[in-house]
Amino acid sequence: MDLVPSQQDVIKLLEQTGALRRGHFVYPNGLHADEYLQVSLAMRHYEHLKTLSVGLSRKVRQNPELRAMIPQLSIVAPAGGGVPVAYGVCEALRAKQVYWAESNGEDTPLHFRQYFVSQPGEKVLLVDDIFRSGKRLSELKSLVEANGGEVVGLAVMVYQPTPRTPDFGNLPLFYLAKLDAHYSNDADSCLLCRQGLPLETVWV
Repeated sequence: MDLVPSQQDVIKLLEQTGALRRGHFVYPNGLHADEYLQVSLAMRHYEHLKTLSVGLSRKVRQNPELRAMIPQLSIVAPAGGGVPVAYGVCEALRAKQVYWAESNGEDTPLHFRQYFVSQPGEKVLLVDDIFRSGKRLSELKSLVEANGGEVVGLAVMVYQPTPRTPDFGNLPLFYLAKLDAHYSNDADSCLLCRQGLPLETVWV
């Protein structure tokens, strides 16, 4: 596999590890979809995490403005699947540091741990394993900016937008693969429901 894996290579890896599944799924926000992705199932294997992290870092490095920032660049992630991605990308880029934000529960806001705060003017690259709903990345961006940091880009293993995914404006977005699932807002508008296909509820 090349140092920057192709879309086809990434999808093949996700399928082989069970990270990408096709069927009939309902998300916690009520959306129905014909595919479900859990990148952490692929990242269980260090060699896959390394491959994806190095590939993503090279996508970032291709941007001349961000390449010039790397010695001062902080890699910041939401806790969970974003943390191993952050460390992998930071190691490959040789960026300045890694830190993350977490929450105390599903309905509580993200926060930095005590003493983990972004500095005024700090250049920050937000990373995560998946960019799907965009909820965590939007919240993380606001948190970084509230502490005086400047978000200069977003980097994710896989971009899987839904009809409700937010737009981050002119911020550069880096990803290794884009998945175009078919979504329905509810059971009434879902073709898979009308076809009687078994429905599986997913957590995130």
